[in-house]
Amino acid sequence: MSAADLHFLKLLESLKMERKEDRRQYEAKIRNKSIEKRKSDGVTWYPLRFKETNMGTGDRCILVFDYPSRKGSRHLFQVGSSASVFVQSGNTIHSINGIICKLKEDEIAIMLNIDDSPIWLDDGKIGIDLLFDESTYDQMEHMVKSLIGKTTGRIAKQIQWAIGARQPQFDSTTNIDHPQLNKSQNKALAKVAAAQDIGLIHGPPGTGKTTTLVASIKDIAQREKQVLVCAPSNAAVDLIIEKLHNENISVTRIGHPARVTEEIERHTLDAQITDHPSFKELKSLRKRAEELRRLSRQYKRNFGRQEANQRRELLQESRMLKNESRMIEEGIIYHLLDHATVIACTLIGANNQHLFHKRFKTVFIDESSQALEPAAWIAISKADRVIMTGDHLQLAPTVKSIEALSQGLGETIFERCIDRFDADVMLTNQYRMHPDIVKFSNQQFYKDMLTTDVSIQERTPLFEETCEFIDTAGCGYEETLNEETLSTFNKEEAHFTIGRLKANIDVLEDPTLHTYAIIAPYKAQVEMLRTVLRNEEFAPEVLKQISINSVDAFQGQERDLVLISLTRSNAQGIIGFLAEEKRMNVAMTRAKHKLVIIGDSATLGGHDFFDKLITFYQEQGHYHSAFEYLY
Repeated sequence: MSAADLHFLKLLESLKMERKEDRRQYEAKIRNKSIEKRKSDGVTWYPLRFKETNMGTGDRCILVFDYPSRKGSRHLFQVGSSASVFVQSGNTIHSINGIICKLKEDEIAIMLNIDDSPIWLDDGKIGIDLLFDESTYDQMEHMVKSLIGKTTGRIAKQIQWAIGARQPQFDSTTNIDHPQLNKSQNKALAKVAAAQDIGLIHGPPGTGKTTTLVASIKDIAQREKQVLVCAPSNAAVDLIIEKLHNENISVTRIGHPARVTEEIERHTLDAQITDHPSFKELKSLRKRAEELRRLSRQYKRNFGRQEANQRRELLQESRMLKNESRMIEEGIIYHLLDHATVIACTLIGANNQHLFHKRFKTVFIDESSQALEPAAWIAISKADRVIMTGDHLQLAPTVKSIEALSQGLGETIFERCIDRFDADVMLTNQYRMHPDIVKFSNQQFYKDMLTTDVSIQERTPLFEETCEFIDTAGCGYEETLNEETLSTFNKEEAHFTIGRLKANIDVLEDPTLHTYAIIAPYKAQVEMLRTVLRNEEFAPEVLKQISINSVDAFQGQERDLVLISLTRSNAQGIIGFLAEEKRMNVAMTRAKHKLVIIGDSATLGGHDFFDKLITFYQEQGHYHSAFEYLY
């Protein structure tokens, strides 16, 4: 058996492990639990108020619900996730499955796979359960299986460089000089232009990775009729679309946008279908078909033969009109996708039925260092070459199964190629952080190759001190384990952190002009910090500028002031997944003007990374004891 086949068989096995663990965790939140418990676990919305019915692509019915009482509560719902609409009426439960296609603070929309709303919606109280999404795993497994035994064609060559067995090929490079880009960014564009197989843009925090990616897309789209642009998440795809829109590049967004802003919505396939000249005809046919179907419903059982024949004729005509409308819609979609300069979607979205028979010269994959290999292959298989951007020294793909992680599911194509080949250019000029903030990460992760742009060095400082490590050792801030969620929190440290946030905000001349973040590694600590914040007195205009969330949620983002609550404080020196250094790299590189790290050195100091971090802050004069602020 070939090395490639062994690689994919191992990948397939690890993917099955991940599916099994993901399903187990889901079922633990659902199985034998009451509606109230499922609501508190964030996997159920209940009760809902039915708002309206809309019609989506392919004549699929969209149900829209209001949920005013949900505002601000924690949940696991995401656009694109599978969900079940249910109605509880006495001892009877009716349900139907669909896909979440719109999600707001107090509103949710579900796209069904049928063309009409269920007749039982008015029979009782309505709720929505989050479902375990088998389809994503099905698509990834199908993709990996299709790669086994491939020995001919373009895909066979792609497999060889992707597993690290064959050196990617490059044409001779030529100089590229975009005046708005710096030297390393132009060098990356030249590398990408020369790539025959794969080109990698390594973008550390604040180095303008997205700016470079968009410039590359624009350059290559001028030479090629069309390019495919993908990313692991909806949010990452939508960010690229925003940037491409600013460059006046024609984009069609396939799938379900994660943020339904006006700018993104206009680029979705659904919105572009609505704007198409043929849409009026399509809408008229749909309306007439619906009228005929409704009319046919007026005929109940026990009608005579004549009434039955009339009903059959009405349904037949309705079906004919629906078929005609589908043909018109397919023609519109073909026209839109044929004329788009950029087609954008998630990696899984590249398997969309409208892209089945499309082939591209180039596919771009952003955030490739967070892309599971099976998902990445869905996009790679649609193009002759791939351009990847990311930073393997920040967050890796999310893998829930420890066993699957040990089998290599967390290793990405991006990381494998960057380690084995000379196929990348690292962006080296950072435009985000004060030099003091980036210094430790630069030494620890980037071999001191990052330089701070002169515009940042000359920026007027907002705070007297740009970095702080505040040591809570000896304060008695003991961590607590939430027995229900098995997540860790530290109530006293949360109060202290909010206090330091307030103290830093109070020195600013106009706090409403700036942005603030508190990052915590544990969900329970995030919730505790939010609870404490709600009980503090902040002006509403300032409160809007404060974000509290996990490390994962802040990747790719930046704030003027960032505080990190490390949470762990125990006599055993156990720090859990704080030991994942890449997560700390993400957290420490979000701040523009000031970074404050709060933690217990007695717990953290036994681990090499944190020992280096605390020592560094001491040497730089940025170390403080929490006792300095308590009296």
